[in-house]
Amino acid sequence: MGDDVSGMLVRWINGWSMLNEGWRVTVAIFILVAATAIVAFVVSRIILMVERRCEATDNFWDDALLHAVRKPAIAFVWLQGVYWAAEAAHSYSEAEIFTANEYLLKLGFIGLLVWTLLGVIKEAEETLASPAKMRRPVDKTTISAVSKLTRAVVIITAVLIVMQSLGYSISGVLAFGGVGGIAVGFAAKDLLANFFGGFIIYFDRPFKVGDWIRSPDRSIEGTVEKIGWRLTTIRTFDKRPLYVPNAAFTTIAVENPSRMTNRRIYEVFGIRYADVRQMDAIVADIRTMLEEHDEIDTDQTLMVNFLAFGDSTLDIMVYTFTKTTQWVKFHGIKQDVLLKISDIIQSYDAEIAFPTRTLHLADEVRVAGPAAQTANNGNHDGDRGAHDGDRGAKESRQRKPEQEQI
Repeated sequence: MGDDVSGMLVRWINGWSMLNEGWRVTVAIFILVAATAIVAFVVSRIILMVERRCEATDNFWDDALLHAVRKPAIAFVWLQGVYWAAEAAHSYSEAEIFTANEYLLKLGFIGLLVWTLLGVIKEAEETLASPAKMRRPVDKTTISAVSKLTRAVVIITAVLIVMQSLGYSISGVLAFGGVGGIAVGFAAKDLLANFFGGFIIYFDRPFKVGDWIRSPDRSIEGTVEKIGWRLTTIRTFDKRPLYVPNAAFTTIAVENPSRMTNRRIYEVFGIRYADVRQMDAIVADIRTMLEEHDEIDTDQTLMVNFLAFGDSTLDIMVYTFTKTTQWVKFHGIKQDVLLKISDIIQSYDAEIAFPTRTLHLADEVRVAGPAAQTANNGNHDGDRGAHDGDRGAKESRQRKPEQEQI
């Protein structure tokens, strides 16, 4: 068909005898490019009109297909129009650039086909993972892995077809790839380890995009944002991005709290030793309160028991699970449970104990009070007065013989 169109263009140009050959070629090429632009605009408007009509339907696949095809279809019109213009110019020119028209047309068709397929894959990925479009959306991690693998297959196939179109032997390329792959494997073993680590994540699915994960082996904790071929992006709780090589997940333990079925309330508190007679009633009331609580899952383990004689307290253990797994809601429920436990303890005139010490003294040991201190001070004053009197009498006896001598 391209040869027929090119021949028709040549005959049409030759029919313009009123203009010289250069002007005839220039005008023909200008008309072809202008016609290509008009056709591309018309095709674009037609596809947009069809898209608006399809958006009113409940089928999302026609929307996805039209979104993926619209731009490649316009590019196809331009590719074909420019090819015809180049062929017309080649008939009157010996320039080397026009000898590549056939190759450029083939490569252009392959590129447009790859562009279309990649667009369809992208639209299908977004549609299958969208809760607004699908009743049962596909897991983002799974659909991302399938789409990446499909893109890789399309691109590799396109590259092989292009090489075959350019005259290269595919079998030779594959043989070179087998030999070179060994050298690349040794040189990029870490990259390949991360690549296969990504495959293990996709197949085993220990976590997916949006999950909260953490590792007891390393300082890794946060929400998974993206699982790539080499790295997994995790957003920590202080909003910093953490990039973890996929190979690390093959050697460390990973905990996925997002898949927990319940959250646990585990508390140990104590009452005074003076309230030991109320212990049985307090434990029974706390257990009844938990069994009747709307947010406590009674199908899980529920334990309320007198646990041990502590140093200053009689310890009571509360072990139960909430129905919710939401972090914020869980703490509200836990607060309500603890306040109700406090009310139950107070209803029996008991108290939640705190560390205390009692000091016992022997009967012989007495602590001096204010009266005893005053008496001791009086005795000391009397002793001091008697001592002063004796010293005065001694001095008077020493002075008396001196007076008699005078």
